[in-house]
Amino acid sequence: MWKLVSRAENYSEWYNQLVQDAGLAENSSVRWCMVIKPYGYAIWENIKDILDSMFKNTWHYNACFPLLIPKSFLTKEAQHVDHFAKECAIVTHYRLKNSEDWKWVVVDNEAKLEEELIIRPTSETIIWDSYKRWVNSYRDLPILCNQWANIVRWEMRTRIFLRTTEFLRQEWHTAHATHEEAIAEAKKMHLVYDDFARNFMAMSSVLWPKPEHDKFAGALTTYAVEPMMQDFKALQAGTSHDLGQNFGKAFDVKFTNDKNELDYVWWTSWWVSTRLIGWLIMSHSDDQWLVLPPALAPIHVVIVPITKNDWDLEKIKEYLSPVISAMENKNIKINSDYFKKSIDIVYKIDDDKTRSPWWKFNEWELKWVPLRITVGMRDLENGNVEIYRRDTKEKLSMSVEQLAWSIDIMLLDIQKSLFEKNKSFRETNTYKVDSYQDFKEKIEKWFVMAHWDWTKETAEKIQQETKATIRCIPFDSSDEDWVDIITGKPSKKRVLFAKSY
Repeated sequence: MWKLVSRAENYSEWYNQLVQDAGLAENSSVRWCMVIKPYGYAIWENIKDILDSMFKNTWHYNACFPLLIPKSFLTKEAQHVDHFAKECAIVTHYRLKNSEDWKWVVVDNEAKLEEELIIRPTSETIIWDSYKRWVNSYRDLPILCNQWANIVRWEMRTRIFLRTTEFLRQEWHTAHATHEEAIAEAKKMHLVYDDFARNFMAMSSVLWPKPEHDKFAGALTTYAVEPMMQDFKALQAGTSHDLGQNFGKAFDVKFTNDKNELDYVWWTSWWVSTRLIGWLIMSHSDDQWLVLPPALAPIHVVIVPITKNDWDLEKIKEYLSPVISAMENKNIKINSDYFKKSIDIVYKIDDDKTRSPWWKFNEWELKWVPLRITVGMRDLENGNVEIYRRDTKEKLSMSVEQLAWSIDIMLLDIQKSLFEKNKSFRETNTYKVDSYQDFKEKIEKWFVMAHWDWTKETAEKIQQETKATIRCIPFDSSDEDWVDIITGKPSKKRVLFAKSY
């Protein structure tokens, strides 16, 4: 059977082995890229379906824009091109030609493109080229467009789900008539991400703006969702950006406002990606393999019949018919701030005759099915079944009737308990410090709240000496009359420092 490296022994190896052994993804033959396997993609589909419904519930709509972007588009916004230049993959020719022996393929120089094309590292520029044609008057605004797309950024140091050259993501790009509307949009969608994290991913995150020197290229303000992983590092999993009029000016997107004056469009963008799967793995999983919140699990219940022949199997299925009927008609009801979602219960009867019950127990624990029902012929005689809760590792015995009406309750309880465990973990491992010596000791293992003088130079000095960065700045904490931990300059607020992925 499987033997997983423990988190304490080697956290990085534990993660890589879990991704592989749980059948989530693998490295591709295309270097720096990944293959998302069916079980891993089922998790992404659940994430996508729920988020897509949340977006539509806030009156946003999906569209589709080109994968290829003219190089000149990317250069129109200076900060934007500086940020992405080293990560771009470029198309220079539109065909290759074969040599006479068919063994070598060479570039056909006659097919060289007049303008090179960038494989999208992000879609701002190509989308704003379209918005320029769509917007004439304030009556055309707001535009609230999203797309689900693949992105290419040339990464040299990769880790499946967390950082690969090609990945999947959702990216919103909205256009507004006023800055007030754009700010409200960026903040609202930041809260939608937090809602999704809390209620569906069972994650408690820090939800604050990024410092000035760490904003998205071209943004006025960047809001981030920053959870703590089980190795006490931060992983930026979702961002929302107020981009002001920078791209409106770069692409000359003007409109006539309600005062009959020409103005530039105000813009926001926000996105999450398949990095969320890595976030789930590193936040909830244990040394007994994968752990997923039921809201996103591909399978909620597995039934393992203990049988000697086909007759036993049919008797067990008949015995469990009230439970099976209940699962087909029940769902997990999750009420969030922006969205109420009923998630249909998915079950599987594992009646594979080529595998032993113990092999099946290990297989479904590895893939983390929240509930396992085990039934043998003796259970039929006793009038009960055994149910195993993967999160608490409890084995419970109950009647078929009791199980039929309690499955959805147990799944929701697992969902809530995972959130409370994650929230307690982050809060317990976040410390306030007032000296640089205390900072250096605690930042080795935990999140740290410390005073900062708001200069990029001090932030860079701390990063050089400790490898910790400012993750975000709280806007809901009270002011304190204190000083920066290094320079001694006045400071009113503590900011969050952490080592990160």
